Amino acid sequence: MSFFESDTAYDRFMGRYSTRLAPLFADFAGVDAGRRVLDVGAGTGALAAELVRRGAAAAAADPSPAFVETLRTRLPEADVRPAPAEELPWEDETFDAALAQLVVAFMNDAPKGIAEMRRVTKNGGTVAVCMWDRDEMEMLRAVRRAQDALRSGGPLAEGAMRYRTREEIESLFAEGFADVASERLDVESSYSGYDEFWEALSGGVGPAGAWIARLGADEREAARAEVHRQLSEPQGPFVLGGSAWATRGTRAD
Repeated sequence: MSFFESDTAYDRFMGRYSTRLAPLFADFAGVDAGRRVLDVGAGTGALAAELVRRGAAAAAADPSPAFVETLRTRLPEADVRPAPAEELPWEDETFDAALAQLVVAFMNDAPKGIAEMRRVTKNGGTVAVCMWDRDEMEMLRAVRRAQDALRSGGPLAEGAMRYRTREEIESLFAEGFADVASERLDVESSYSGYDEFWEALSGGVGPAGAWIARLGADEREAARAEVHRQLSEPQGPFVLGGSAWATRGTRAD
């Protein structure tokens, strides 16, 4: 799977949701002006831009060189560095809060990633993550049903499915945290029609894009028709929703 096809492809596929999720997640994490806050796995900057908008001193990390360049262009005021969640290049207790939006399921080692976020957060500061609920993201649910109908299992069916329930995410906050709390965050995005949806979905981004990219021409046409059917065959503009589980904890030494 890949999230690194291009910033434009990512924005069309998932950015349309993440920009709507960012304010809800920042509210949940208690981000306000003057706080120094890290965005881990920042992607094209949906959350980091919200941190800047709120007047926080924002920093961002992402392992993709292309996304790092996009972040530096879009948010010149932010401290942007190339790094995975498991190897954050900041000193201990640098930040008031460390946040990860829609990335924990894709960390190579999620417990290590959360431990790194905790390390760079001050004692008494906040670590928070959110991830789509596996059963409440309409776009991805339709793709999974299409895969099942076509008997065309792929990257979406095989991987990146951990840490998509409240219980799984909360398990990452078992040690070294106090006041652990979770909340469901609901967002939606609109499409002008199915052509726009399919263009975004087939841009090669994430497990769904990787599945479509590996299909032959005939298989791709079958997938296009089946996903359309699974979405109840919209003929004009339509809206899809998604729910993410968010969990926060206070670093407690």
